[in-house]
Amino acid sequence: MIRTLTKAAAAGLFVLASAGAGAAQQIDDLLGALGVPQIVEIMRAEGLDYGKTLGDDMLPGGATDRWRQTVDRIYDDARMLETVKRGFAEEFGEADADPLIAFFTSDTGEQIVDLELSARQAMRDEEIEEAARGAYRDLVGTDSDLLETLRDFVTVNDLVEANLVGSLNANYKFYLGLVDGGGIDMSEADILTEVWSSEEDTREDTREWVYAFLLMAYRPLPEGAIEDYTALSETEPGKALNRALFAGFNEMYEDISYALGLAIGRQMQVQEL
Repeated sequence: MIRTLTKAAAAGLFVLASAGAGAAQQIDDLLGALGVPQIVEIMRAEGLDYGKTLGDDMLPGGATDRWRQTVDRIYDDARMLETVKRGFAEEFGEADADPLIAFFTSDTGEQIVDLELSARQAMRDEEIEEAARGAYRDLVGTDSDLLETLRDFVTVNDLVEANLVGSLNANYKFYLGLVDGGGIDMSEADILTEVWSSEEDTREDTREWVYAFLLMAYRPLPEGAIEDYTALSETEPGKALNRALFAGFNEMYEDISYALGLAIGRQMQVQEL
């Protein structure tokens, strides 16, 4: 769910404004260099596809036109982007954005961002995603230098565990919305038990997806580029960037997950009546 689930825009704008015009512009510049607006657009497209599947699986009438309209409102890209910006700004604080902007506007940084966006878009296709996963599985247990380099990158940025936590939190929010919408009757303890029961399966699925994505995205990079990116990630600005990105996107995922659960629960009640 972390890849497909992805608050008020005014609140986000207030946080950015309160940081000062210069800091707000730096954050906009950094997020722009990282391709975050384009990532949000891809996540919206993923979410619309996921919403249709969710409706077909959970609603007696399937993904009706009314349900699709609801999903379209939930995956509002402007609101999604403002949520990411707000969470990012709160977590990033007064960290130094200059070396990050310099890196991601360099030739290497721009190539990394372009490749990440292309890989993310490509992996919307289930066949391409499975092929990418298969490419990763083929390398497991080998002495692949590329895989070892990626392991360092994944470890430094804590990509598996941080994504796992985000996924579990998003699942929790979905169940909470489903309960609040009247779709199911579960206590908080029941929800937590259900969510944590999938921890290991979710961790392994997350690990495979992360490596499949990185292999697809970073194979074309010139020698030393991944190592340079890893070195940046080990700096204080790099660590702040990683924390802020997870904070922003996790907040967005959780908001969307709760909204989807709430909408599903309410529509289940209406259809039962």
